[in-house]
Amino acid sequence: MIRTHSPQEILLLLPALLFAFSIHELSHGLMAYILGDGTAKRDGRLSLNPIRHIDPIGLLCILVAGFGWAKPVMVNPDNLKNPKVDMALISIAGPISNFLMAFLSLIILFPLAYFVPGLPFSIIIVFRTFCWLNIMLGVFNLIPVPPLDGSKVIAGLLPDSVYYNLPPIGRFSMIILIVLVFTGAIGQVLLPMTEAIDGMLFRFTAGIFGVLL
Repeated sequence: MIRTHSPQEILLLLPALLFAFSIHELSHGLMAYILGDGTAKRDGRLSLNPIRHIDPIGLLCILVAGFGWAKPVMVNPDNLKNPKVDMALISIAGPISNFLMAFLSLIILFPLAYFVPGLPFSIIIVFRTFCWLNIMLGVFNLIPVPPLDGSKVIAGLLPDSVYYNLPPIGRFSMIILIVLVFTGAIGQVLLPMTEAIDGMLFRFTAGIFGVLL
């Protein structure tokens, strides 16, 4: 989900979105591979090539409505030693990678702004936009509603007696999620959290370079 529905603005943000999605999905696949499942590697998903990760309908929804998704990385739980915990780790890898990318964008931006006199404002906008989009993507995916990553992370923390008796709500979850998005309910939580984390990361990075520079 992005906070502008203007097609012109979304097209300007599209490269950053594609890269953020690619990092997110690659991280899922890489963690699955580390934990013993080679499905993502077999499917060609251990790649930064956006074409490997983009879902055409999800991309169209981004352009039209400001809300969309990438192609999910397939995981075979039968290849995992501890499916419940490993699926949680695979799921959390995506959001963590986005938060790391947001931090990295600031780590690059601050020295640029300090050492490059007259740094074009467009460069600053690119890095700040990439930071914001990654934070937003990380926060959005941590919402505990299937099929988002947060639901699998929460499930991995549940006792086995609860985990293996969870009701099959997956077939209704996408409808619930779409309703929450288009009524603005998710935005009421997502945008303030994104801005809060963005502010904290910015101040933290500024503090680091305030000491080093």
